[in-house]
Amino acid sequence: MNARRNIIKSLGVGMLLAGTAGVASAKDDKEKQEGEIKVFPTVAAMLRNKRLQAGQFVYTQGYFQAGDGGHASYILQTQSDAFKTALPLENGLFAQLTALDAVNYRMFGAKGDAQYDDGIAIKAAHQYANAYQLPVHNLNGEFWIKETHSILIQTSVDWGETVIHIDESFNNTKDFKFIIGSRQELKSIDLEASVKQQLVQHLVPGVQEIAALAPYRGSLIYMEDKNDRVGYREGDRYGGQSWAKQELFFVEDHGKVLGDIAYEFKDISSFEVIPVDDTYLYMRGGCFVLTGNSTGTGYTKNGFLIRRSRTIIAQQVVRLEQGASDVAMVARTGFYNFHKVFEVRLEDIKLIPYEQDREGKERDVPMGTYGISGDRILYGTFRNVTAEGGKVHWGVFGTNMNKNFSIEQCKLNRVDVHFHCWNLRILNSQIGFRGISVTGGGDLTIQNCTVEGRNIVNFRRDFGSKWDGDIRISNVRFMPIGTFQVCLLDLNPANFNYHYPIVLGKSIILENIVVDALKLTGQPEIYAMSLPVFSKMSHGERVIFPSYIEFSNISCRGKLSGLKILNMVNPEGFYTEQLGSYDGIRLARNVRIKVENVDLEAIKTVLTSKKPYHVAISSGNYAQADAHSLYLDLEISNCKGLLLHAEQTPMLLQIRNTDISALSFGDGGKMEGRLTVDQSFIAPEITKEEQIQLDMQASLGAFMSNTIIYSPRLNGQYRPDLLGQYSFIKLNGALQGNHVNSRLGPDILGYVKQKGIKLTAAFLQKLSLHAEAYD
Repeated sequence: MNARRNIIKSLGVGMLLAGTAGVASAKDDKEKQEGEIKVFPTVAAMLRNKRLQAGQFVYTQGYFQAGDGGHASYILQTQSDAFKTALPLENGLFAQLTALDAVNYRMFGAKGDAQYDDGIAIKAAHQYANAYQLPVHNLNGEFWIKETHSILIQTSVDWGETVIHIDESFNNTKDFKFIIGSRQELKSIDLEASVKQQLVQHLVPGVQEIAALAPYRGSLIYMEDKNDRVGYREGDRYGGQSWAKQELFFVEDHGKVLGDIAYEFKDISSFEVIPVDDTYLYMRGGCFVLTGNSTGTGYTKNGFLIRRSRTIIAQQVVRLEQGASDVAMVARTGFYNFHKVFEVRLEDIKLIPYEQDREGKERDVPMGTYGISGDRILYGTFRNVTAEGGKVHWGVFGTNMNKNFSIEQCKLNRVDVHFHCWNLRILNSQIGFRGISVTGGGDLTIQNCTVEGRNIVNFRRDFGSKWDGDIRISNVRFMPIGTFQVCLLDLNPANFNYHYPIVLGKSIILENIVVDALKLTGQPEIYAMSLPVFSKMSHGERVIFPSYIEFSNISCRGKLSGLKILNMVNPEGFYTEQLGSYDGIRLARNVRIKVENVDLEAIKTVLTSKKPYHVAISSGNYAQADAHSLYLDLEISNCKGLLLHAEQTPMLLQIRNTDISALSFGDGGKMEGRLTVDQSFIAPEITKEEQIQLDMQASLGAFMSNTIIYSPRLNGQYRPDLLGQYSFIKLNGALQGNHVNSRLGPDILGYVKQKGIKLTAAFLQKLSLHAEAYD
């Protein structure tokens, strides 16, 4: 066929044009001839002609009528081609398309009349394009796809301004409308025992290169151990749902592995070698118009199934028909669904998240319904994708096993990876009402974004709130929605055996966050981080805690005064990788928590809540601690109105440039560890006298420097007469702790002057310089 195309090309454009001159008004059954080229106005006229002979070239001016865009060149043959794409003539010959650089749908009989199923012609066009490795260039026109499914695309497509209407009443649970596939076949391989042993031994977290993988260079590998189940899903309605332990990675030269390995394997029950094409398939342009009336049971399918790696889809719009509503009562998989692919990209796309939570329970879709979905994706990039929706819409994103996942310059109502997200970047994007929900690990980076919802990130409780990696969130505008508890990071697993380690991040940094109450309807408590009410699960597993946490430069706007930081229970039960210790003489920290320049919730509001502290840390029994329990270094600086409670928890507590309203260390009034207060203000704000709590003793010493001590302020009024309730200081008497340049506030100095109390030189000397250990 290539030789035949070369022949017709050698005739030249001029000869083709000469052959078409003067025939625009010819009737369907009239032919004109110039040289060896026969010219017909339509395909039907060509097929009816019985005088045509094998070897002749034919040019048609249109498919159904001249000028309808279906014009094409054919060569006449005595038999069809190997792909059965030739058209049969009435005289027994076959007309084979030739001299093509691309095909369009009108060449194959697409009518675009809203009655005919143009999917038949569209499918035929792609079958031909696939067979002869030609692109499809259909740059305009409107077409209607009805019952046709599984249109296989293996070559690049340019839809330009084409509009394709999809009648969703024909959706089913098996067939997508389009399948973007590779020419190469996936291979399931029975590994030799020696190779399997090498992989089980060497395919571990952190591996970079495995020699046994070298034969699979340039392939995507998906492997499972079906007998080792992980990711058990918490919740009665899931009935013990779980996942086979699995991995997805790409093999480069010399067995180099792309895609971080998260698990260690005991065995490999299946090993798939997925071909990755050496070229990119581009699909550009077009508008897809949906009817919104998908029916059936289970997850129905429409749109695209992308099975080919290195596919780029761009510049498309997906919308409902004018005047139509999404009335589907069944869930749909994504209009774009990615499965076992490497290096795929979706960019410059406008689509819709489907409706799910409509007014009236009888109109709700019983399951999540998605605009984009997929699983086993490695290096997926989504850029300038818009799918916002409102409160009735479900998540545009719903995926599993999504690794090296990048979202850039998008406007989405939800980002959701149920099981095993690994390395996620969300940059310069807006995430709407449904928020960000993930579990997994690797690097989680969210920068320069606006996020709505109850959290900046909801680490899915049903999969263990697991993030086995570093969390970096910066320059985010968070717009909380809800009337109950809200938190920036929700790391709150259930007391349940998920069958994999529950890691609450290896390190966490939240910086430069604006909490904007513009869309807040109630007055919920807002925490920087939500933690479980346990640290050790009932089956004996310890929850793994980050070694470093930082909350810095967090401000609140609108009806919010600020937020609480955290409520931690039984820190001795948590597990952290680094070693720590406390022997009553020295404390070796293994976890550092830094809180700097954070707007704290107004004291009056906190005091009326069930947990009346910004930071609350309560131990059950540190006698049961070991070297991997938490030994905290907690630093709080540049904050206002701090209420802190820490009971029976060894720590290094440093407070700098902060207004301290309350420090509570339990019934004994003494902290385990060392307390440092520097350049701060002791300034209790209370609504009743019994709220005064200023414990300034610590087993390893309490150190106060350059700090001003004020009297309590009861409902906004200074009350120096309540100084007697301070346990750490008595005017002209005892002074607990070590002091350098401590001072009394003007309210206290005015009070003693009014009462005629003369402060002794010895007492003032203690404030200026006092070493408690040498008393």
